[in-house]
Amino acid sequence: MPLTSHRAKPAVPFGGIYRLVDFALSNLVNSGYLKIVVLTQYKSHSLDRHVTKTWRMSPLLGNYIAPVPAQQRVGKHWYLGSADAIYQCLNIIDDERPDIVVVVGADHVYRMDFSQMVDSHIESGAEMTVAAIRQPIAMSTEFGVIETDPSDPTRITAFREKPSDPVGLADSPGEILASMGNYVANADALRRAVTEDAEDPDSKHDMGGDLVPAFVAKGTAGVYDFIHNDVPGSTDRDRDYWRDVGTLDSYFEANKDLISINPVFNVYNDEWPLHTGYTGLPPAKFVHAGPDRVGYAADSVVSPGVIVSGATVSGSVLSPGVYLHSWSAVSDSVLMDGVKVHRHAQIHRAILDKNVIVPERTRIGLDPDHDRARGFTVTESGITVVPKGTVVEP
Repeated sequence: MPLTSHRAKPAVPFGGIYRLVDFALSNLVNSGYLKIVVLTQYKSHSLDRHVTKTWRMSPLLGNYIAPVPAQQRVGKHWYLGSADAIYQCLNIIDDERPDIVVVVGADHVYRMDFSQMVDSHIESGAEMTVAAIRQPIAMSTEFGVIETDPSDPTRITAFREKPSDPVGLADSPGEILASMGNYVANADALRRAVTEDAEDPDSKHDMGGDLVPAFVAKGTAGVYDFIHNDVPGSTDRDRDYWRDVGTLDSYFEANKDLISINPVFNVYNDEWPLHTGYTGLPPAKFVHAGPDRVGYAADSVVSPGVIVSGATVSGSVLSPGVYLHSWSAVSDSVLMDGVKVHRHAQIHRAILDKNVIVPERTRIGLDPDHDRARGFTVTESGITVVPKGTVVEP
């Protein structure tokens, strides 16, 4: 919140032209998996609309990406957790009759070739495989931590939620394996597991918290170390990049990762493209080059349809349709679609959601106490967040 006050988190805009869900869907499509359903529940209209308008596959080949809302197929309750969401949609698996199902979280920023993970899953003989990324051992309290058999590093011996006494990796004692929220499972084993989980009154019906420990207890859970995933066109700098943008600060920092000269996450990888739906927009435009006002942007991402009219931009991400009027200044900020910043206004270290209007001489992000008094969210690191559609008081 407040970015999710009107939309599900996977529908939150990111990096100017993308939605968070585009990263998961691009990874799946680029991996060659072209029969995909998106299970939705919370404030899903924006997400449904984006998937429906953007992600159109060829019906000639039987391919599709389809949003599937919660339908109460097994009782008068909505999804109780990620495992229950799959249980309530087992009819989709029955219709397609796959051998293997890939289950992917829709709100992370990363590149991944899932076909390599599927190959590893098949080779290991596991019933379920969990994707894991190496993280510093000091961050173990922020993740679900995977412990492995020293003699077989692909086999999970324990899955612990945010442990305070983690065990480092055998080949890197200062690191742990953190769950990425991505899974590969044999379809029949997944069906049995979610059905048994649905009958357990003590379960929270969560993939990571309940289903994975059940497979671990049976000795049939495997792990796929993300460090081995080799995405075409990736570099040593961004090869194992993965961000869980579950907080405003992490969302802000992930946007900032895109804009350096040698970005930590490179969106300009043509060999593994990130697909999205912006078409038909005019080019970005920078106007006024007079002695008293110059329209320019430096160290920034500027999307199609943006107009920088005698304004200055630095270290920022500008989404389509942003209009910056003369003598305004935007620095270290993320501005979403349709934001209008009028003359002499100043924006610093802020996230402005879609269609925010900033009047003349208004300052945002320069006085946290004043921003809080106006009802804006200010994070612990000092990022000011203005909700969607706000017309800011001058």
